[in-house]
Amino acid sequence: MDIADIEELIESNIEDADATVSRPRTVDENHEDAHFAAVVISPAFEGKSLVQQHQLVYDALGDHMTTSIHAMELKTYTPEEYEAAEK
Repeated sequence: MDIADIEELIESNIEDADATVSRPRTVDENHEDAHFAAVVISPAFEGKSLVQQHQLVYDALGDHMTTSIHAMELKTYTPEEYEAAEK
């Protein structure tokens, strides 16, 4: 699956989301080609636990999490949390 496609799925399925997806490891066509990392910022995470935030991302990715995405490292933030983390 393409990084841009993953970003589009997340951004189109989570309110006002901004997603940045990368490959955290060197691509190995036999094992590592389906490992991704994402930083997702959205006001939809407000008041939700970390588990609930990650579930929103997994829901946005749908069946891709069991087919074309093997692993997804996630960092999720509300806009305020992200701004504070950047300082």
